[in-house]
Amino acid sequence: MTSSVLHKSAGGNPPRIFSDRSLAALCLLNFFLADARDGLGPFLDAFLATQGWSSMSLGLIATVGGLIGLAATPLCGALVDGTSWKRALVAIPVVVVTAAALVTLLSPNPAIVWIGQIGTAVVGAVIGPALAGLTLGLVGEKLFSQQIARNEFWNHTGNFASLFAVYVIISLFGQGGMIWLMIATAFGALAAVAMIDPDRIDHKVARGLAADNGSGADASAAKAPSGFSVLLKSRGLILLALILMIFHFGNAPMSRLIAQQFAIELGTPFRTTAIITGIAQLSMVAVAVVTPFLIRRLGLAATLAIGLAALPIRGLIAGSFDGFWVVWPVQILDGVGAGLLGIVTPVAVERILKGTGRFNVGFASLMTVQGLGASLSNVVAGYVVSQGGYAVSHLVGGGVALIAVAVFAIYHKEIAPSQKSLG
Repeated sequence: MTSSVLHKSAGGNPPRIFSDRSLAALCLLNFFLADARDGLGPFLDAFLATQGWSSMSLGLIATVGGLIGLAATPLCGALVDGTSWKRALVAIPVVVVTAAALVTLLSPNPAIVWIGQIGTAVVGAVIGPALAGLTLGLVGEKLFSQQIARNEFWNHTGNFASLFAVYVIISLFGQGGMIWLMIATAFGALAAVAMIDPDRIDHKVARGLAADNGSGADASAAKAPSGFSVLLKSRGLILLALILMIFHFGNAPMSRLIAQQFAIELGTPFRTTAIITGIAQLSMVAVAVVTPFLIRRLGLAATLAIGLAALPIRGLIAGSFDGFWVVWPVQILDGVGAGLLGIVTPVAVERILKGTGRFNVGFASLMTVQGLGASLSNVVAGYVVSQGGYAVSHLVGGGVALIAVAVFAIYHKEIAPSQKSLG
């Protein structure tokens, strides 16, 4: 079968996953990656906070590790664009991240924590571009937004299932149960990668070029990748990166700090974090279901605007009210904001860079810029907490997000082009 046949389906929808082994495996991969790609993930801060680590120290680790990882991200995107070993670029980081998390859990001394988090950030930088390129290469441009939403549905479902499993396992077996859970999810992710048929992946399409239609030399010339300078000439990509940097500067620390705050108050880091993060993940599952409908009915720009607007409201609520009940509206809004942006961002990048052959490196470069905002925010938020408390930090994060909303309102046509405008 040719790639053009593989990318077609009745009604313009992705092939049914139950009759397509590779797409079923892609869904399973997203399900298990929810836990396997981040190691201890949201539990790390709460766990270390109960071990006596300060908010400032935790923020510094997140910032330094994040910045080192970000330096590798554009190179990872270029690697994904140029290689046909996309499955390996998902599998290898899973092994490394899981190993680092296990060592950190067993021996949380400063040297181990620093080395583990830096290593996790570096190898984890390749998973995002590799997964996006893998998806685009399997389903093609027309079905990309639907499949990205499907990926996010399974990813957040996996996150929720993992959080529920953590809550149960910690209650029954204690902290030692985390070790077996991480090993199980890592093996699940590796099995899913192995199930994806490598012959199903169109590597030209995966980098944002047109599918090979055999139309001769002219077509081949037209499909040649653009130079890397196309990224700097794309004002829409630069503006989108700026907006996401501002958004994640305000958004990234909020869930971490809420988990720290209540883990210390309640004395149950793993179970408290499981509840707090689980609410957001369940919200993101619902968001993943409705996002394709929102994009079709409202357009990509309006859908992105809704995601950006959720953060100022979230910060206002988190900074204005006390009590554990506040995690419900705050984390539901996290699901709306981060959930929508997680789906529309790769779709917007694909539209902006359509035909350049630089989708993965462009997406990776954007992830670098947004990650820069998230990484810097950790140490800033840690300082704000040490000076003014958790509530002040939440209000500052929500206020910063208003800048992103304003910039998007001015330049939304370039940042989120419609499919009609692309021809």
